[in-house]
Amino acid sequence: MTENRKKVLIACDSSRTLLDFRGKLIEELIKKNDVYVFTPKISQQHVREKLRDMNVTVCENALNGSNVSIISDLKYILKLYNLIREIKPDIFFPYTFKPVIYGTMVARLCKIDCITPMLTGLGYNFTDSSSKSKLVSSITKFLLKFSLSANKRIRVIFQNKDDYNKLLECKIIGAKHQAFVVNGSGVDLSHYDYSEPEISHISFLMISRLINSKGVNEFYEAAKIVRNKYPDVKFKLIGSFDDNIDSITTALYAEIQSGDTIEYIGQVDDVRSYIKDASILVLPSYYGEGVPRCILEGMAMGRAIITSNSVGCRETVDASPSGVNGFLVPIKNISVLASRMEYYINNTKDIILYGINGRKFAKKKFDVNLVNSEMLKIMNVG
Repeated sequence: MTENRKKVLIACDSSRTLLDFRGKLIEELIKKNDVYVFTPKISQQHVREKLRDMNVTVCENALNGSNVSIISDLKYILKLYNLIREIKPDIFFPYTFKPVIYGTMVARLCKIDCITPMLTGLGYNFTDSSSKSKLVSSITKFLLKFSLSANKRIRVIFQNKDDYNKLLECKIIGAKHQAFVVNGSGVDLSHYDYSEPEISHISFLMISRLINSKGVNEFYEAAKIVRNKYPDVKFKLIGSFDDNIDSITTALYAEIQSGDTIEYIGQVDDVRSYIKDASILVLPSYYGEGVPRCILEGMAMGRAIITSNSVGCRETVDASPSGVNGFLVPIKNISVLASRMEYYINNTKDIILYGINGRKFAKKKFDVNLVNSEMLKIMNVG
């Protein structure tokens, strides 16, 4: 008797996330299903080779997930429509905004049986702001409401309860929707091994794209304050400076690149050696995260954290008195951020203790195997 394998189509807005964020899920899916990915061009050869070795069928596109281009987006929609008509997937799993919005529309039109869009954070689209992104945010909300309109074939996945409640509040979803909340993308605890942090030479590490709402400026300004008092303390920043509607200014980028305050490393393919060298992981984001992956990676490797009391970020700090693994700071509050950095400098034993607690918290709540088990059930393949 032949195995009844389902066809699963995954759509994303960046090929870099396929293995980093979804690799373990794809490994589980491929065991009993045929997996296809619809992705922007794969620039990393090891990603292409790994997907090929996993027998994943790849179809590339020219989508730019960070910017608005009507012509580019229309080409994306048409290419996805033709792909779906060709392979006839049983399950469609898009994640991030453009694949969720456009992909869900096309999947509904093509009558795919199970559509499981996942919102990996709401970004700056749902923040109260009068910035240049306001028009884009309004359009995004409208399109999201249209694409996610209640349908028995759609099962919406969130990475935190705040995002779910926000869409309820904005009337983008309602009581009739099938909605599920999972604990972020999870983290592979076997890949991100625990190591005891260095406390004789303190260093703070931030991993993030260089956009304003990730708190890059706040990290930079707090680093200046701390280094004035503790000149031997190191600050490092990993992340790309891309063409994005919310990118930091070229002036700030030039200051960061100068190396006077922060050691700017740029984009890297594997962050583990940098986390191992760091004492504390910092992410002062007010972006509207799902659950920030870099924080989970730091926790898995036993690093104390400082992050914002904001959507997604607050999920990563254990509120129990016996399990403290880091600090939440108010958004955009540079002085509090600097004071929390100073706390670690003067209480080095807590760097180790909070790191141990963070590893335990990651194992309890964010283990990728636990998250993927939930994902497979939602996708009706578990």
